[in-house]
Amino acid sequence: MARQSRTVPVALPADAPASTPWFRNLQVSGFTVTVFLLIVGALIVLAPSLRILVEQQQEIAALEQRVAEQQAVVDELQTDIDRWQDPAYIEAQARDRLLYVYPGDITYLVVDDGMTIDETDTTVSTEIQTTRIDWTRALLSSIVTAGLTDLPADQLVSPEFGGAE
Repeated sequence: MARQSRTVPVALPADAPASTPWFRNLQVSGFTVTVFLLIVGALIVLAPSLRILVEQQQEIAALEQRVAEQQAVVDELQTDIDRWQDPAYIEAQARDRLLYVYPGDITYLVVDDGMTIDETDTTVSTEIQTTRIDWTRALLSSIVTAGLTDLPADQLVSPEFGGAE
């Protein structure tokens, strides 16, 4: 036998207004209140622990960032160490830093190529000038004074000039 589906008309009670708020029909049982209070209590108990967990996670992330930066520095230094194992690199550094050359090489050394010349005092003397002091006496005096004094270097005074050297 086939079942027939019936439709039952539903109507609102005549005495209830159509604009009743939804929460007025909500029925709260004791179980619902108990569960709600347990959830609130659990949040109150766990909140400090969760705050500490979040702070520790942030600290771990910051420390991992520092480790990555330090590892990059270590890798860069290891690359420099590996470069110094190459004889061609050592030769290039000696030529560049120490100005070493092979016999027969012609090199040019530019000293202070960014030098600016003061245009106001460009007079050049064509006469030979003599120095006003005897440099040999000043050198000998400096050596003797440096060897026999107990004063620190910034307090030494040259007997020739009367001022600090």
